[in-house]
Amino acid sequence: MTGTTGLHNLRVDAIVGIYPHERDKAQAVFLDIELDYDFGPAAASDAISDAVDYDFVASSVTALIQTRRFQLLEAMAEATAAMVLERVPAVQVVRLEIRKPAAVPAAASSFVRVTRRRA
Repeated sequence: MTGTTGLHNLRVDAIVGIYPHERDKAQAVFLDIELDYDFGPAAASDAISDAVDYDFVASSVTALIQTRRFQLLEAMAEATAAMVLERVPAVQVVRLEIRKPAAVPAAASSFVRVTRRRA
């Protein structure tokens, strides 16, 4: 019984960008993360130990993005998806979108979106 859990609009303040002014101070990026996995064990037990712990996912993603100081959203997205698949074995598919509101003044945000599946 596959289902999806995740996070919408996770805010992470981090150094990200290619321009000198972007490397000096943290700016907000926002992530939507969707995680597909087998809900069967969690639905039967009603126990967090059988579910994907999205609080763990949020803290892991935040730590990665703040530590790595990415230049490109593309690199951030690939590293984030790979880390989730590595650290959360139950997850079969990761879909994520990362938005950077301050990238282009005339746009609400720039974004990248990826979908990665467990091999």
